Amino acid sequence: MRLHILGICGTFMGGVAALARELGETVEGSDANVYPPMSTQLEALGIDLMQGYKAEYLQPTPDLVVVGNAMVRGNPAVEYMLDQQLRYVSGPQWLGERLLVEREVLAVAGTHGKTTTTSLLAHLLESAGLAPGFLIGGVPGNFGISARMGQGKHFVIEADEYDSAFFDKRSKFVHYRPRIAILNNLEYDHADIFPDVAAIQRQFHHLVRTVPGNGRLIVNAHDAYLAEVLAMGCWTPVETFGIGKGDWQATLIAADGSAFAVQYKGESIGEVHWPLLGDHSVMNALAALAAAAATGADPRALLPAFGTFESVKRRMELVGDVDGVRVYDDFAHHPTAIATTLAGLRAKVGNARILVALEPRSNSMRLGAHAEGLAPSLADADAVVFLHRPELPWDAKRVTDALHGRASTAPTVDDLLASLKSQTRQGDHVVFMSNGGFENAPRRFVAALGGSSR
Repeated sequence: MRLHILGICGTFMGGVAALARELGETVEGSDANVYPPMSTQLEALGIDLMQGYKAEYLQPTPDLVVVGNAMVRGNPAVEYMLDQQLRYVSGPQWLGERLLVEREVLAVAGTHGKTTTTSLLAHLLESAGLAPGFLIGGVPGNFGISARMGQGKHFVIEADEYDSAFFDKRSKFVHYRPRIAILNNLEYDHADIFPDVAAIQRQFHHLVRTVPGNGRLIVNAHDAYLAEVLAMGCWTPVETFGIGKGDWQATLIAADGSAFAVQYKGESIGEVHWPLLGDHSVMNALAALAAAAATGADPRALLPAFGTFESVKRRMELVGDVDGVRVYDDFAHHPTAIATTLAGLRAKVGNARILVALEPRSNSMRLGAHAEGLAPSLADADAVVFLHRPELPWDAKRVTDALHGRASTAPTVDDLLASLKSQTRQGDHVVFMSNGGFENAPRRFVAALGGSSR
């Protein structure tokens, strides 16, 4: 079968393309942004890539068009596809029907931590000898690829609540039909498609409805919104996790989260010593351990694997250390994620200065949906430079004013880098936070300091 994938260079759709190719399909695709690293990864798999969205790319007619959720009405390829009545399907639906239906699926859902938790769960199952398949919205360090079929029966998938396609406004995860599902947390996000928290809760409950009675739900014991989701109806055994709360509990040994003890229903499982930081990372670890144990893996035997876990790219990734200045690249899209990440770093570095460069890049950030929460989320930063592009539709002054002299704005990345450099001194930790490309700012900053990126 010949597939044409619209929006093939996105992380999720690129993973779909790689899996389709591994299944033996003939795969081609088009995207407005055909450039490395995704383009080179796909080309190495023998996948033809086309720049832009043109009707002629769908000639001759492919057997099936797989449509990414970035596609909208008015797109030339979409309009041709509809006019010519071509067969089409969303990426999540194709994945569910073509691949996941034959696998034991472990889905990782939540506002925060999906990519890290999915990567960690895949790593734990790999260490248990289960050779899982996976599809992850990032590149996990232990595997170096974002998707693979795997040799075992298990398939681990990052279960996104964003919509499936322009013609299917259900969340992607309703197509996955997991036997084991992690509900990591739930907060308001994706202001471009969800009017309120209740709308997101309804989608999470759609996911809950698909988990069988002989499956397992792994649920954050601290999250009131998730408790409300389960109260809508639950037909699956639930295990909860938390720091000092739930069936799976962690007790911090190190304040920065780099070491903690694990208990299951009051029984000691052992200790975890690993390179990640922060309470949020500990919660991700508990969720992944509980899900791995639900497959039948021995949780005690899994604990040493935490020490060899290599985090996902752009999750507090150290990109340079120049004359005592450490520079990090972090994928940040929500005030809660910003706050927990900085709290973990603060616990590790003590009184050392933390400087933050922040780009409001997600749709919710750009719309101002998180504006009120941004200043409190930056409490652990000693200085903040906020990228206030002219097209940002809201005034960042309300954020910088609330930080009482610790924050400034810059209209361009060049200005931001210059401002940061003027403030940086030996011993500082400089964190770049954005869920976009940030014009390669972290590595440019390392170069400006006279160093080379990792």
